Amino acid sequence: MAFTRINSKMVEARIVPGQRMFSQRGAMLAYRGAVSFTPSITGGQGGVMSMIGRRVANEATPLMVVEGDGSVMFGHGGHHIHCVDLAGETLYVEADRLLAFDGSLQQGTMFMGSQGGVMGVIRGQVTGQGLFTTTLQGKGSVAVMAHGGVIELPITPQAPVHVDPQAYVAHRGDVRNKLSAALGWREMVGRGSGEAFQLELSGQGMVYVQASEEKL
Repeated sequence: MAFTRINSKMVEARIVPGQRMFSQRGAMLAYRGAVSFTPSITGGQGGVMSMIGRRVANEATPLMVVEGDGSVMFGHGGHHIHCVDLAGETLYVEADRLLAFDGSLQQGTMFMGSQGGVMGVIRGQVTGQGLFTTTLQGKGSVAVMAHGGVIELPITPQAPVHVDPQAYVAHRGDVRNKLSAALGWREMVGRGSGEAFQLELSGQGMVYVQASEEKL
């Protein structure tokens, strides 16, 4: 179920019988037709293990199951929305940035330390996102939220991408990440309050970066 863009802060999804969608609670703006919304206990196709993973990760983003026959408009907090279509690969995304996604996608939780070792753990602490991230795998569509819109930056073995950790939204593909300290312009002009950090993503894939460093 692909999303239809209404404007930069609203999307619409067609809900058909026999298929379901998951959305962040409070993300429904309006709907047409016979559509129901119920709290999600397991959270997607990940089942009980996905639920346990989110509990361990202190996941605080409750989901709703959307079912029926009609169309639903989604948006949340006036944030910009970016849609990602997956064709079998895995999307790694911070849970609080998820707006809605197809119920056909397999949801899981990944310990960030497994990507980038100790530096991956530090990344979670620096960004304030925790030590875990949400994974969505399979064929389907995902709508994510961001401040000021999202740009897509390709990652190749020859051209890794460096991102401000606060500007990071999500990534997909065969990508490794590590956090490194770097001297930024704020330190050069005496405005820095400490070390500056950069998130380095290398491999083959895509990273989604928001235009503002503010948190959701």
